[in-house]
Parts: sequence; C-alpha cells; structure tokens
Amino acid sequence: MAEKRVKILMAKPGLEGHWRGLISVSQAFKDAGFEVIYGASMRPEEIAATALQEDVDIVGLSILCSNYMELVAEVMKELKAKKKDDVIVLLGGIIYEEDFDALHKMGVDGIYIPGTPLDDIVASVRQLIAKGKKKAVR
Repeated sequence: MAEKRVKILMAKPGLEGHWRGLISVSQAFKDAGFEVIYGASMRPEEIAATALQEDVDIVGLSILCSNYMELVAEVMKELKAKKKDDVIVLLGGIIYEEDFDALHKMGVDGIYIPGTPLDDIVASVRQLIAKGKKKAVR
C-alpha cells in the first residue's frame, strides 16, 4: 500500500492581490511531492471548512497586509471550531519578527518571510511533519 501523501491547503485569508509568493511556495511543495490544494483568496471560515472537507494535514497562509495578526487569529478560531486545529499551520509574508512569539502561541508552526529559499521552506515543513503535530502552546 502506498504511503499517504501530505496534503496542504494554500490560501490567502482575506482579499489582497499579492500572489507571487503563494504560487511559488505552492509549486515548491508540489515539486517536493506534496499534494497541494490551491485555495486562493478565502475568508477564514472558508479556509477552515476546506481544511476539514479536504482532510488536509497542513494549512499554509500567505499574507502581505498589515492585519495578519487578526487574520491568523480568526483562521485559528475557525480551525478550532471545525475541530481541525490539529493541522500544521504555516504563515508566509511580511511578518514582523516581534510578532513571531505571539503567532507561535496562537498555533502557527512555521513562519517564512520574503526571501526564504524555497528549499529551506520545504525542509522546515518536512521537519515539522517528522516531529508530529504542534508544540503544545496555546
């Protein structure tokens, strides 16, 4: 029996027009053998519903606007409401380093800023998968 491929939902919570990072990282995950569901722009409740419906292992969020703290908090709340808060959550975009700790406490497992090499992102995600779900911070 073949091993189950890791399934990742890649999405942009809210509305914004910056797509290059999401597309590049999605392609890197595909090239690395992950199954990628490209969600594009979705409301936080749509992200959680899709994560549940598609039974994903990872939710990747791309945010290049200043309200990322609110958007991430809303996505995490919706994932919990759908009983899908066991997924690995990734965040990429313009994220201020001073917010990293708060984001990790919200449940974000990996944070990637512009310029992070795609191979490093894939390697980091493989390490998160190997460790199993989440650090126990809430």
